[in-house]
Amino acid sequence: MKHSLDVAWKGQMKFETELDGHQLIVDAKPEVGGQGAGPSPKKLLLLALAGCTGMDVVSLLSKMRIEVEAFRITVQADVTEEHPKHYEAMHLLYHFKGKDLPLEKLQKIVTMSQDKYCGVAATFKKGLPVTWEIVLE
Repeated sequence: MKHSLDVAWKGQMKFETELDGHQLIVDAKPEVGGQGAGPSPKKLLLLALAGCTGMDVVSLLSKMRIEVEAFRITVQADVTEEHPKHYEAMHLLYHFKGKDLPLEKLQKIVTMSQDKYCGVAATFKKGLPVTWEIVLE
């Protein structure tokens, strides 16, 4: 299976595409020649990782009949100082809120996402360390 995406230049640093039926714009900040009309491409990598693993976790929570009041993911990434500036490490914090949450099961769920299901994490792990921890709130 191949994925394909057409991206059109819209002037200055702005690019636009349609992705799964949704219009998406990426742009740079004004101080580097853009208009700030959309997120930066590099930060979308963080969203891709959080979205991918987050969907796995929500699905597995449901299958294991674990109810949470709230769930969110914080992605922290270290960026190199030299060009090409790139991510050299990523760390995810999985924040769960609820009563009597089973930590061992949550760890199993996150491990399954990171090691078996999340293709974005698998891609990143080929080039940089991706670590994680669970935060119970």
